[in-house]
Amino acid sequence: MCGIVGLFLKDRSLDTNLGQLLSDMLVTMTDRGPDSAGIAIYGEETAGRSKVTIQSDTPDVTFADFERRLGDLVGKGSSLRIKDTHAVAEVPTGRVADVRAMIDGLDGAVRVMSVGETMEIYKEVGLPKDVVSRFDIRSMSGTHGIGHTRMATESAVTTLGAHPFSTGADQCLVHNGSLSNHNNLRRELKRLGMRFETQNDSEVAAAYLTARMKDGLDLGEALTSALDDLDGFFTFVVGTKTGFGVLRDPIACKPAVMAETDQYVAFGSEFRALVGLPNIDNARVWEPEPSSVYFWDREASASRTLAA
Repeated sequence: MCGIVGLFLKDRSLDTNLGQLLSDMLVTMTDRGPDSAGIAIYGEETAGRSKVTIQSDTPDVTFADFERRLGDLVGKGSSLRIKDTHAVAEVPTGRVADVRAMIDGLDGAVRVMSVGETMEIYKEVGLPKDVVSRFDIRSMSGTHGIGHTRMATESAVTTLGAHPFSTGADQCLVHNGSLSNHNNLRRELKRLGMRFETQNDSEVAAAYLTARMKDGLDLGEALTSALDDLDGFFTFVVGTKTGFGVLRDPIACKPAVMAETDQYVAFGSEFRALVGLPNIDNARVWEPEPSSVYFWDREASASRTLAA
């Protein structure tokens, strides 16, 4: 099962509505995945600053200690914004590696959800409506975002097992399906220096795309290469700092629908996730084709569709 949603805004006047729109889309998909949920929001960039979004099972105790350690490490150039079990540390971009090293020394008391100049990821166990509420997602602004409701069929229900998965700065992925060659890929990617927090095959898919983009491919090219290198059935929705992409495997057995207007591009596992969007009655609505890459980039002059 599992449910996926995504929203890429073309009309910047809608930025303040992103959290509300994406939350409604996610909650609509609750029956496709009631055990956990997560959302990635791409917000405004502050030059020279990065966000490290963290999570703790004991936030009342852990975050106070983390904030003290962060201040000792970075000084006045840091801040910590707490949201329930998550917190967003804003630090100079050049100090991100130092912050991650500090977190590695905390013996799992703090977990990294995401790193990026614009992206924040919030995910937890529980119904989508509760996850949305506890992190106040509806009030958040941004340019684009993706979300996922999970029905765990092959692993435990945990925070780290929830989607989205992020393995690179401002990059994340949500997935509906299953990969058959993820163990071999994980070993290969580890040799390339990629790090993994879970055994979830979706994290492997995210790391694969991160590695390919580090090789110089853009999002569309990385997704195209996945058709040759990933074995299984899958629907991916991927976010980058400026982009948003969709890919289905050659069989395309997992449900997917997209809609596009002059104001936005939207994705849902089912059309009912899209019915509350502005002007949806006049949108171009279609089912993404198998083995075809769809992606939009804010820095590109137009969207691109790549067919295998």
